[in-house]
Amino acid sequence: MTSDIFCQIIAGELATTEVWRDDLVVAFLDHRPVFKGHVLVCPTRHVETLLDLPDELVVPLFSAARSIAAAMGPALGAEGTFVAINNVVSQSVPHLHVHVVPRSKGDGLRGFFWPRTRYADGEEADHAARIREALTRPGQ
Repeated sequence: MTSDIFCQIIAGELATTEVWRDDLVVAFLDHRPVFKGHVLVCPTRHVETLLDLPDELVVPLFSAARSIAAAMGPALGAEGTFVAINNVVSQSVPHLHVHVVPRSKGDGLRGFFWPRTRYADGEEADHAARIREALTRPGQ
């Protein structure tokens, strides 16, 4: 049995403030929110990364995340949401979780949290071709 903090929360070993739970998905308030109402949505089964997520959990996980995002407006007056997954890099807990953060214009959050870059001439097509090729390989 994996003992990451989310598995402990799911098992009822650690207290949290849940906003949603069924047999497949649990959602609870982040204890260090970007903004109040920041929710973490994760499978109740231990799944470490998005790449490990079994097909049968894709729809339940993202349906719950979508429902929670939709609730942010009526519940909190949010004008929108930021929905994100860190996958290995910057993943603070080794248990897949979707961040659903309430947003409002002028809230101070500036798009993504990292600097943007540009492609040099020809690089854009090359990167796209490399990704397309990887998608057509067996096992992808």
